[in-house]
Amino acid sequence: MGLQYKVRTSTMEERWWQIRFEEVCGPELTEVRETFLPPEWFPQSGVQLTWPHAGTDWRDMLPEVTACYISMAYEIASREPLLIVTPEREATAALLQEKLPAKAFAQIRWAECPTDDTWARDHGFITLCGGEHPLLLDFCFNGWGRKFAAEKDNRINRTLSDKGLLDGVYTDCLDFVLEGGSIESDGHGTLMTTSACLLAPNRNDGLERQDIEERLKRLLHVRQVLWLDHGGLEGDDTDGHIDTLARFCPDQTIAYVKCTDRNDRHYEELARMEEQLTMFRNLQDEPYRLIPLPMPQPIFDEEGQRLPATYANFLVVNGAVLMPTYNQPTNDGMARKALQKAFPQHEIVTIDCRPLIRQHGSLHCCTMQFPVPVLK
Repeated sequence: MGLQYKVRTSTMEERWWQIRFEEVCGPELTEVRETFLPPEWFPQSGVQLTWPHAGTDWRDMLPEVTACYISMAYEIASREPLLIVTPEREATAALLQEKLPAKAFAQIRWAECPTDDTWARDHGFITLCGGEHPLLLDFCFNGWGRKFAAEKDNRINRTLSDKGLLDGVYTDCLDFVLEGGSIESDGHGTLMTTSACLLAPNRNDGLERQDIEERLKRLLHVRQVLWLDHGGLEGDDTDGHIDTLARFCPDQTIAYVKCTDRNDRHYEELARMEEQLTMFRNLQDEPYRLIPLPMPQPIFDEEGQRLPATYANFLVVNGAVLMPTYNQPTNDGMARKALQKAFPQHEIVTIDCRPLIRQHGSLHCCTMQFPVPVLK
């Protein structure tokens, strides 16, 4: 009874979803889990992209970044539905109908509305599963601490809900600033984040670390918060988003950025981050398996400022991991092997993200996944 989703994921997570799905659909059975924040490899109903246009910071390099977005759209829509948010639906649809195979184009859903920029990870819904209906948590996005315009992006979620594109209960959390790129869930009650970001000024002024942790536990239905107090990449506008540094993977694994060049300015901080990761424990008091990701060779902008290139900014979709590359064959290859080890049942698909890094972001920053069964 109901839809079936064939997803190559860890055995534990696949079985967990099948059992839950059957119990939801069975006429005499009840829910097996309380509300929870799913991990990214949980079965997905789709992914959101907020499309670049001339009114965004991409205006001076729009052809290059659009080509990158077309690549992302193809890889996502080849595997699952894709929601594109854009103020220019007609033009964007014409472009993608020309560039994508018909089967992939048919997977696209559309939401036309004004946007400031394109970072769906940070203005998108954070979704909770496990209850009678998914909960669509709409947190305040304030341009990473009021650094950039965000008023239009901060209204996107309400627009998606009002248009009836999503199956879930809209939940107003706009009194709390939180970006999707700043948190990681292992799916079993543990959240990972960074103190540099969540305690940064101009996000939640007046809230101390304990206050923020208590709010995260209550709103996101997690039982513990692991705080990384070290790390951070030069050129990062986000004040140290966790998705640039360390990511949860299946089977109690964390993939993280490791710097081996003692002359690199990141070496000390990332070494301290690695040491702290070795001390992290899950709710069963077990250490996580750690898989290091290489540090890309430094990439600089036209003014000589270093950009925050990282292989940790990957996206998990149904059956695949989309991994950013930076035209560095040795490092790109090492990162791909590391991610294959972290996701042995997924295909590793690479996307050249050099255009994205010029605006200080990468692949994961541009996307937001919707777990089953949220995207209609």
